[in-house]
Amino acid sequence: MKKKDVPSWRSLYPFNSHYFDLDGLRLHYLDEMKPKNAEGREVMLFVHGNPTWSFYFRRLITEFRNSHRAVAVDHIGCGLSDKPNEKQYPFTLERRIDDLCRLIEHLNLQNITLVGHDWGGAIGMGAAVRQPERFKRFVLMNTASFANMRCPLRITVCRLPVFGRIAVQCLNLFSLGTVWMAIASRKNLSAEAHSGLLAPYDSWANRTAVYRFVRDIPISPTHPSYAALKNIEDALPSFSGRNVCLIWGMQDWCFSPDFLKRYLQFFPDADVHRLDNAHHLVVEDAPDEVIAAIKKFLRTSAI
Repeated sequence: MKKKDVPSWRSLYPFNSHYFDLDGLRLHYLDEMKPKNAEGREVMLFVHGNPTWSFYFRRLITEFRNSHRAVAVDHIGCGLSDKPNEKQYPFTLERRIDDLCRLIEHLNLQNITLVGHDWGGAIGMGAAVRQPERFKRFVLMNTASFANMRCPLRITVCRLPVFGRIAVQCLNLFSLGTVWMAIASRKNLSAEAHSGLLAPYDSWANRTAVYRFVRDIPISPTHPSYAALKNIEDALPSFSGRNVCLIWGMQDWCFSPDFLKRYLQFFPDADVHRLDNAHHLVVEDAPDEVIAAIKKFLRTSAI
């Protein structure tokens, strides 16, 4: 590819790509450190949601790779990972957790600070439930790792079998809606960042995971992923002695402040940062505030 043909968003994502084979599917991830191979480096594990990808954490990776081993995953079907169809991959919460656990074991990650956003909270905490000895602390942002029976109408319509698939996979309305309605101000998202968030989801086939994530929301006990999510919820009290940081974009209509209140029932001593000027894409709206909050949390929970 000629230099002039490189997408402009690439300049915001100056990282080296790595791939891990998952039964014939390539899972893309980042593994950044400066300096390289620093001894005793703690890990920051960035786990994204829907319809974002590791690009969403670009500012945090750039900042914290100076002090930590910064690992960021692209779930199968997302970002720069392979994009299988529904016959090739199940697209369930349980499988997402399996994938992340296998990557953690492959890289032998220890002393992990989880940074989870959106679905990344459930997937990341699911991995922590299975491998608690590998996790040291948790940073959760506009997410949920417990059962919830409510689903906003704008998301509910995207779950419909026929209309939802057309809206999400054909018209790309879920991804476009996210960069339009999940940010406090369009001024907070440059043209390059807008392009980068949407870049992996440029066709019907490449939006399969986006649709399947929407369909996998377990809003009923009869949903196939409900048991997996309830298992995570039931295990949350076991982490009450760990350090937890909750960073919340208070304008979020999806993972609203009610979700923050629910987390505080599990983690009443959590370090809480309510960002009134931020929406669901809290890192896009308030990157400096998020970085400052995490730095403070790392300092105060160092022991």
